Amino acid sequence: MIDAAVLHIIMPLVIVVCAIFVAVCRDLLYAAVALGVLSLLLALEFFLLRAPDVAIAEAGIGAAVTTAIFIIAIRATKRME
Repeated sequence: MIDAAVLHIIMPLVIVVCAIFVAVCRDLLYAAVALGVLSLLLALEFFLLRAPDVAIAEAGIGAAVTTAIFIIAIRATKRME
């Protein structure tokens, strides 16, 4: 099992890498999915910091609902190259 101290070092780095990918990504659909992954990683970090209520709210609203709304909005628009 991975030690908690190692996870507290690795998780913020992975979250920052995911945030950079969201900012750099040119395809909106990939950016929306990466934002959902970022939100799930953030929920996991909240859980590791022993804030399960915040983690559940972040996973439910941030990862699920917001990502679904972004994907629905992207699919409703026309793609311009």
